[in-house]
Amino acid sequence: MRKLIVLIILLSSIPVVSAQELNATVTIDAEQTGQPNAQVFRTMKQQLEEFLSTTQWTDKEYKNQERIDCSFTLIVTEFDGDFFRATLQVSASRPVFNTTYDSPTYNYNDRQLTFTYKEFQPLVFNINNFDSNLVSVLAYHAYTIIGLDADTFAMEGGIPYFETARQIVNTASSSNYLGWKATDGTQSRYRFNDALLSNVYSEFHVAMYKYHRLGMDLMTDKPKEGKAAIISAMGHLKNINDRRPNSFLLRTFFDAKADEIVDVFSAGPKVDIVKLVENLNRMAPTKRTLWSNIKF
Repeated sequence: MRKLIVLIILLSSIPVVSAQELNATVTIDAEQTGQPNAQVFRTMKQQLEEFLSTTQWTDKEYKNQERIDCSFTLIVTEFDGDFFRATLQVSASRPVFNTTYDSPTYNYNDRQLTFTYKEFQPLVFNINNFDSNLVSVLAYHAYTIIGLDADTFAMEGGIPYFETARQIVNTASSSNYLGWKATDGTQSRYRFNDALLSNVYSEFHVAMYKYHRLGMDLMTDKPKEGKAAIISAMGHLKNINDRRPNSFLLRTFFDAKADEIVDVFSAGPKVDIVKLVENLNRMAPTKRTLWSNIKF
């Protein structure tokens, strides 16, 4: 009996580990349908949150505090029976070392989304099958979020997850749904994933690592070194922009990071920002008004 009690105590002292990687929040905005309070949207929200947050996406073990905070905002513009047309805004962030601040890593507006959904029908993901466009889209973004997060902690740490996202793209490309093929425009899921795995954009992974692990994570203890690393990361992105001006990958990056960059370089120890602002204006000219606020 005594041995049993000791065993129970030992087991209870082991840290709880969660296999799930995402801490997802889902919002359904159905105002444009004229039926925003329909029961189907409440059910959908609950099912999507459970699907994203309880699916084991990788074979890694995540503690509760390591789960990736992310949000999915589904703006439904039309629905008829089990057919839905919508846009999906996806964002994610990761904590900055020694702070309570979360740094954004992903901000993607998925405009090419139609799907069928039956209330209470189980949402099941199978990497080898295309059964539901909604499930495939969510899984694609889940792996992209996990990949970008991994890129910020280890050099090219996200590549295996981007490759899994590519498998989803390849499987879904046999369907008639938009966003999965090279012919579906320059701002598609296909294009974003293709850039993440292309040698042309390989410096993006270097930039993600330098920006976050060598930059943001040092801002509390060594802010000048942290700023220097972020400036160096911008240099890698400039090289990409010189080869592929106005790329979808960089536009998505700056959609997530623009406000943060302004905040970082508007306080703390002074560094030379002349070249930085010049590069930012070249890479993200639509954000010139924001960049003009970097005056420190």
